[in-house]
Amino acid sequence: MDGRIQGKGMAKVLFRKDDDLSNIKAKGGEGEMGDKIEVAALHHFYRGLSELVGVESMLKIYQQYKGMQMTIPTHLYDRKLAAEKVRKEYNGQNQQELARKYGYSQKWIRQVTRENGNPNHNKELF
Repeated sequence: MDGRIQGKGMAKVLFRKDDDLSNIKAKGGEGEMGDKIEVAALHHFYRGLSELVGVESMLKIYQQYKGMQMTIPTHLYDRKLAAEKVRKEYNGQNQQELARKYGYSQKWIRQVTRENGNPNHNKELF
């Protein structure tokens, strides 16, 4: 599997296929040069990442994203997509459950469900 996600009729590749990573001998902790990875000598970011996800996964992430500036979003779920889910799943009594499930505040859940109940909420008053 190559880590594709589907959306709006298109597929976006998040990670390369294992075949595409043939220059990384990740099994057994081997690196691009065919030598064993010296975890103690890794940049602190990659050392921490390898401790979190393992050397093989760290090398895949390194190969895919090396040199890029990345910002990791605070929320796991996309705001608009989560709002759609909340509107569908809201039953009038599960604000706290939905807030925990999607990682947003109960106040945000109330706003989303209020907007859903009032179709004129977003219209300008002018």
